[in-house]
Amino acid sequence: MRKSLRIKNAREFQSIIGKRHFFTNKCFVLYHVKRSDTHSRVGITVSKKLGNAVVRNKIKRQCRMMFQQLMTFEEEFDVICIIRGGYLVQSYNENKKELETLLKKIKIYYDAQSMKEIKDERI
Repeated sequence: MRKSLRIKNAREFQSIIGKRHFFTNKCFVLYHVKRSDTHSRVGITVSKKLGNAVVRNKIKRQCRMMFQQLMTFEEEFDVICIIRGGYLVQSYNENKKELETLLKKIKIYYDAQSMKEIKDERI
């Protein structure tokens, strides 16, 4: 994943998390916020509780690959992904399916929002 598609700034992390729009499951917490730029971005955080630096970096590499496979980065939102302890219990493919379900929920959420805006414009 290119660095231009990542969120690295702590201030941006806090502003997205502060909006409190999120979806969760046992492996991930995905915070999202609408973005009007040309591409979406992803930020990934892993708690120190999940392991040492080697383990955390491996988890982040895997998650970046999952996002790269599941997203086109032409969507209208930024995502902050917080990895939970359930991630270590499951396999890569199971974690990928969990992430895919959350991303679908986010896409459905923004599709519903855009449809609502279209209806409001007609009235």
